[in-house]
Amino acid sequence: MRSTLLALATVGASFAQTLVVPLGLDAFVPVPASNPLTLEKVALGKRLFFDTRLSADHSLSCASCHDPKLAFTDSRKTAVGGGDRRSPRIVNRAWGKAFFWDGRAATLEEQVLQPISNTKEMNLDVDVAAKRVGLAVPVMRDALASYVRTIVSGDSPYDRFLAGDATAMTAEQRAGMRLFRGKGGCTACHLGPNLTDEKRHNTGIGAGAFKTPSLREAARTPPYMHDGSLATMDDVIDFYDKGGKESLDLDPDIRALSLTAEEKAALKAFLQTLSGTVRDGL
Repeated sequence: MRSTLLALATVGASFAQTLVVPLGLDAFVPVPASNPLTLEKVALGKRLFFDTRLSADHSLSCASCHDPKLAFTDSRKTAVGGGDRRSPRIVNRAWGKAFFWDGRAATLEEQVLQPISNTKEMNLDVDVAAKRVGLAVPVMRDALASYVRTIVSGDSPYDRFLAGDATAMTAEQRAGMRLFRGKGGCTACHLGPNLTDEKRHNTGIGAGAFKTPSLREAARTPPYMHDGSLATMDDVIDFYDKGGKESLDLDPDIRALSLTAEEKAALKAFLQTLSGTVRDGL
């Protein structure tokens, strides 16, 4: 993971009032000074992440929608709690600048408690949830945020190629990378080590603009878009090839691409190189 995570650390180090701390052997994550990482806090956060007492009827935990086996998302079109949005992957969110599909939270500390109280998700008052697990609300919040901060993806073929391993990507995948950066215009939104600008864009799906997801682990975790309306990566490529969906406020970077079948296959092959190793904890 070294190439990916050291690059990400460089990005994270520029965040206001953050510290860059080691995670494992070669990964470094930005951490707010107000919530330093500790082994005990991360371990507590992991236990809470899988604790169904944080939902009103004891049926759901954070892991119900963010399955470690699926890069911390799920395979459903929309979230299991009855919401109308896809469960996002939460890998590499330590470097995030906005959270939720609508970007309404600015930090992990601000984000982690909202699914608990959301009536479409876990539907439990945060104070009640904290009492159930015998913790003060700030302790529960900081532990959950600390654990999520340690969920990282790296060591993908793309990372190894960028680190100098010319054999890590096939000729087709390299052609797809050139399309991604060039004719496809994908880097208008999917850029940087985490392949997201952390901003919201209107693609014509749904009413309004939604945050650009990271493409790390995307190829192996369908369906796609904020509402899960595109079932496969081929559907996503076709969608953008046609210029998205007509909308009054369609993002100006979205336009018809007129890709050939060979170019579509190469682009898909490149996207598959963005899946690597996912790990969590300290």
